[in-house]
Amino acid sequence: MLIWMRTTLVLDDVLLRQAKRRAAERDMSVSDVVNEALRDAFRKAPQTAPPFSMITYGPTDRRVMHQPEDFAADSDIDDRRALAR
Repeated sequence: MLIWMRTTLVLDDVLLRQAKRRAAERDMSVSDVVNEALRDAFRKAPQTAPPFSMITYGPTDRRVMHQPEDFAADSDIDDRRALAR
């Protein structure tokens, strides 16, 4: 089942003219041309996310393990400090 959604796009004037030209050449609507172009772009897009690298400072041999309760405790400390000011 196909679901259609009407939306508004702001397109570059040159791209819109090209889309209209292509639609006329292929006896399609501009919407069909845009849908086809998006499908093609997503098909060519990488399927996996690029590797993530976090920039850190300090000694590289030191590993830090954070647990959710650590964040809660640190947040409480920060709150107490802010209220004491």
